[in-house]
Amino acid sequence: MRIAIMGAGSLGTILGAYITRSGREIDLIDVNVEHVDALNNNGAKVIGHMEMVVPVKALTPDKIEGIYDLVFYMTKQTYNKTAFAQLKDHINEDSIVCTLQNGIPEVDVAAEFGEKRTMGAPVGWGATWIGPGVSKLTTEIPDMFFTLGTVSGEITEKVFEVKKILEVMCPVEISTNLMGLRWAKLFINATLSGMSAVLGCTFGEVLNNEESYEIAIRIGKELIEAARAAGVKMEPSHGFDFEEKMYYTDEESKNKAKAAYRVFAAPHKDL
Repeated sequence: MRIAIMGAGSLGTILGAYITRSGREIDLIDVNVEHVDALNNNGAKVIGHMEMVVPVKALTPDKIEGIYDLVFYMTKQTYNKTAFAQLKDHINEDSIVCTLQNGIPEVDVAAEFGEKRTMGAPVGWGATWIGPGVSKLTTEIPDMFFTLGTVSGEITEKVFEVKKILEVMCPVEISTNLMGLRWAKLFINATLSGMSAVLGCTFGEVLNNEESYEIAIRIGKELIEAARAAGVKMEPSHGFDFEEKMYYTDEESKNKAKAAYRVFAAPHKDL
């Protein structure tokens, strides 16, 4: 199987190191020439909760040759238009594009490459790009995981092939409701992550300010309505069913929703 990572940044560098170390060949593709040169000359250096240096093969998009059977797609979504154009001539009808991006990336990937060729694998671990060729794993090893699935929810033989590859790094859970998982994570990103980023504060501080608290729960309400309109049933996250606990229609249910946000955010108040 010919494999590539498209967008070998902080996460891609580490995943590429793990897969290469397992004995598989994989191309790490990135637009950062300095980063690509460092990977080729010095190997992929991983620090943090895992320390290793693995010789890897890296290249810039203009150096891509031939057809890939599997592409782990990890660019920022703002670069999709450019990256799609760079990739389209290097996959065929049997290729799989597995997106590891944040948000709801499967919609655009499937529109470009077809739903049958699209998989998604939300990433349950974090990394920070330190510099050319160096990435820091910021999640403890026992807490790392992937969730893998298809847009339709169908579990094909190829899903198990991709699972086997990702498992060289950490456990992989197969889901028949990938989009429900994506929307649940987006709920957290849109409400607490989004507001804390905008205001430069913690999750706890978002909920301690009445104005930002009000905005956060309104965003959450709208997101639930959007998911429903898309025909998606959101999966519970961290033991919380957002649709059940965070949706409101009147003042009484709104107060219950506000209380639920505080319970959910308590373990993450310092993020």
